[in-house]
Amino acid sequence: MSKQAVRLAAVGDLHIKKTSQGQLAPLLASVNDRADVLLLCGDLTDYGLPEEAQILVKELMSVVRIPMVAVLGNHDFESGQQDEVCRILTDVGVKVLDGEATEIAGVGFAGVKGFPGGFGRGTLGGWGEAGVKAFVQEAMNEALKLESALARLRTPRRVAVLHYAPIRATVEGEPLEIFPYLGTSRLEEPLNRYPVNVVFHGHAHHGSLEGRTARGTPVFNVAMPLLMRSFPDKPPFRIFELPLEDIPAGDVAEHVPEPARVLENS
Repeated sequence: MSKQAVRLAAVGDLHIKKTSQGQLAPLLASVNDRADVLLLCGDLTDYGLPEEAQILVKELMSVVRIPMVAVLGNHDFESGQQDEVCRILTDVGVKVLDGEATEIAGVGFAGVKGFPGGFGRGTLGGWGEAGVKAFVQEAMNEALKLESALARLRTPRRVAVLHYAPIRATVEGEPLEIFPYLGTSRLEEPLNRYPVNVVFHGHAHHGSLEGRTARGTPVFNVAMPLLMRSFPDKPPFRIFELPLEDIPAGDVAEHVPEPARVLENS
């Protein structure tokens, strides 16, 4: 029997430490029955150590039986061993995206870590000192990687997976002073040019659950600390449903995806 929809489970900011053995697996125990794909939105480790990544994959492999797609977060870069963290995840079948695209169950996924920089009129411009220019260039590079990944998607159902926020709405609730460090509108620009069904990110532990891009695409903050506070009686991941639309191959590029539907958070 053909499926009428694909269900996505999404969570970020796991922050696995050397002492986290046995803590994550129970939280994800029900994910196989509720979703077809698990999305991991960065800060998977706490200090970006290979030892933490090994504990993470042990936890994941003990319970998760569905495909997994991930991006790294800033914590995964902390020790300068992000390549090894990525290799450890990749070796057990996790698809780690860094400006790449992949397809699973008829759904296209584009992923990138992202970067800070501020939102709207508060977006930092590349003018002045060399350090400021380098900072802004890094944000632009991440946005370009996202655009490249989105442009390669050829499926009518498309999902963007980030760590940093592409819009201000989902960081609301954090201290105003740190908004510029939680994401940047530069990441929204490619999402408006290459529409997707839904965008997921983490990073803003005290942000808001949902917002929308200028084009109306739903954006969800799935940082685990936020989910645990918002849904204390449920497992800390959210479930979303993508309808399996029949779109003629020649119309895929022009097709505006239908927004993902939020199901229960577990």
